[in-house]
Amino acid sequence: MIKPITFIVDGKEIRGREGQTILQAALEAGVYIPHLCFHPDLKPFGSCRVCTVMVNGRPAASCTTPIAEGMIVESSSERIREYRKILVEMLFVEGNHFCMVCEKSGNCELQALAYRLGITAPRFPYLFPKREVDASHPEVFIDRNRCVLCGRCVRASRDVDGKHVFDFAGRGPEKKVAVNSKGRLAETKLSSADKAVDICPVGAILKKGEAYMVPVGKRAFDRKPIGAEIEEKGTDLQS
Repeated sequence: MIKPITFIVDGKEIRGREGQTILQAALEAGVYIPHLCFHPDLKPFGSCRVCTVMVNGRPAASCTTPIAEGMIVESSSERIREYRKILVEMLFVEGNHFCMVCEKSGNCELQALAYRLGITAPRFPYLFPKREVDASHPEVFIDRNRCVLCGRCVRASRDVDGKHVFDFAGRGPEKKVAVNSKGRLAETKLSSADKAVDICPVGAILKKGEAYMVPVGKRAFDRKPIGAEIEEKGTDLQS
């Protein structure tokens, strides 16, 4: 029998199950905790740290921290919001993100998080790195300028698609998503139907021939802010 666990998030009592993480239990209960590298279909990775919360007074990644009876979680305080804003701003300046011309605009989770956190412009200087674009594949292209190293494509290709097309290469500022070939996406076994293609939260991996099929104004985060569906579920659970 799975043991029920009760804990507190921002003063609200949350009931979860043994084996769940803070983020999993909170989302299931209709409490939105901002996140980026996490995806419900993948094993938690804990790379972006956007989901960081205070657990009994100490910072922890909510996507990898298991729930425990009576734990006190702080997720929406001013200091946590400021911490998240800094992380998201750093992701913007460390890459080359031009939202006004990106075909992922309106569907981009990074962009949507910036709106939710009230970011109008990063406070840090842009680095403008030189990064590769690989359009050699007939169905998919990868633009590393937009990559935030969340690892979703790596985990999806390995654990869901069973192909291990993507992995990380390099360290520090030289770290990037590499492919399991001599460097060209066309030489891999990647298919446009792979989970790894659809799971990218930004515009780094995109299918060819589908740009702007959904017009601006009708995209996912044009209609509702990120996290709105989770919070609506929470309202329904309370009613």
